[in-house]
Amino acid sequence: MKFPRRIKLNKIKTFLKNLPKKLSENSFSTFLGLVILSLILGFFIFYQYGILAKIKIPEATEKPLQFKTKTYQTILNEWQKRNEKFLEIDFKEYPDPFRID
Repeated sequence: MKFPRRIKLNKIKTFLKNLPKKLSENSFSTFLGLVILSLILGFFIFYQYGILAKIKIPEATEKPLQFKTKTYQTILNEWQKRNEKFLEIDFKEYPDPFRID
């Protein structure tokens, strides 16, 4: 079994070091390439979220959603306890740290 050639890191390093220089030498072609790339990417995103979203029909669930009254009651009780604690704070008097008596 033959393994593919290993990619030499030195070649990648030199390529990445020379990349800004090459891109700046051919700035117009770089600009055109980036514009075309952004147009392709924009079209793909528009197609994915604009066109395909309208075409796909959402599937209906087999079981309708059920309202769990027990869970709802526990949440309501917790909210009431928190509200009572919050209202108790208004009536509690704290000592004034800036006043000497």
